[in-house]
Amino acid sequence: MEANEINAMYESMGISRKVLALAEEVEASLKERFLAIDETAEYNQLKVIKAMQKNRVSDIHFAATTGYGYNDLGRDTLESVYADAFHGESALVRPQLMSGTHALHVALSGNLRPGDELLSPVGKPYDTLEEVIGIRESAGSLKEYGVVYRQVDLLPDGSFDYDGIRAAINEKTKLVTIQRSKGYATRPTLSVERIGELIAFVKSVKPDVICMVDNCYGEFVERIEPTDVGADMIVGSLIKNPGGGLAPIGGYIVGKQECIDQASYRLSAPGLGKEVGASLGLNQQLFQGFFLSPTVVAGALKGAIFAANIYEKLGFSVVPNGTEPRYDIIQAVTLKTAEGVIAFCQGIQAAAPVDSYVSPEPWDMPGYDAPVIMAAGAFVQGSSIELSADGPIKPPYAVYFQGGLTWYHAKLGIMMSVEKMAQAGLIEL
Repeated sequence: MEANEINAMYESMGISRKVLALAEEVEASLKERFLAIDETAEYNQLKVIKAMQKNRVSDIHFAATTGYGYNDLGRDTLESVYADAFHGESALVRPQLMSGTHALHVALSGNLRPGDELLSPVGKPYDTLEEVIGIRESAGSLKEYGVVYRQVDLLPDGSFDYDGIRAAINEKTKLVTIQRSKGYATRPTLSVERIGELIAFVKSVKPDVICMVDNCYGEFVERIEPTDVGADMIVGSLIKNPGGGLAPIGGYIVGKQECIDQASYRLSAPGLGKEVGASLGLNQQLFQGFFLSPTVVAGALKGAIFAANIYEKLGFSVVPNGTEPRYDIIQAVTLKTAEGVIAFCQGIQAAAPVDSYVSPEPWDMPGYDAPVIMAAGAFVQGSSIELSADGPIKPPYAVYFQGGLTWYHAKLGIMMSVEKMAQAGLIEL
């Protein structure tokens, strides 16, 4: 009776019996994988609680500060919690870091100087970093400040081009940036273990080079983070994994003390660094979001695996595939046509708790070189730990699905995307 009641609820929301049958079959095949995800979430939950207990978190740390934010006890304690949970020496965790891209820019520009070289050994970085670096001309880019950029692409099989990396590193190479997640590419996401192997190789060639990891979408997916395998800095957004869906804004940089100090002088001003920056009453949401993050990430991971298996069964190419290990919360699905990307995103939007009645369309979004469609009926604008999907309208017409504050919402979103694809005549059930 209970299953019938649930199915009746799905049907009342527009999910057909054919889609329900497909979803039930796929979900039943994933029980063991879902159990393993729950075990990782349990480990990471304990890791976060341990860091909070070590730093004696109290309700006094939730008090608001304004103005300069001198002696903001909550802000400083939150940064110590992040540093301990991610095994770094220091951290910046601030609402003044407006996005993952901004946090990466602060980390890069704080630690690079004119004449230095920046190297990406994993190919082209995410689109919004192209203008930060100067790959695409933009006012205020690192290129304008005399920082040279080099890039070594991954080999066709997705492995590191160690010979190319060795040849690219020279006396001016100051910082190596490693993007953990795939961005708008269909390459595999890098595991923490692989990132560690790459860092070890880079430091064997030049021991003093700074290794920074763009950790976006990867936090708490595994039991270790890149700081556990030699990264000097890890950088991310609080409206992705570590904010747990509660952080309304913010970013973090965790790592070596010297690197964090240099970044802090860029975020505020030389001589001021971490001493300023009011928390504006956001501390409770940032603490509580971090506390919830391991279980929220687990729900998003289940949704990604469910999506991979559903769309693989429907005949589409997916990265990662339905059985591969997961190293981030993003699921890429190559839908082959612009119409497919649009229908998929419209399904995700229709499943949202916020703005479910609107229909997303592609638009010329700042920082991208092609029209982008984004579906996200989120409580926090742009939050990609909430159920969302997006993609550039250009070949190979891949969509990138991520998030879901609960597994059940992610499940509904994927089912609705299949429904919209079927209604558009793009798939047969």
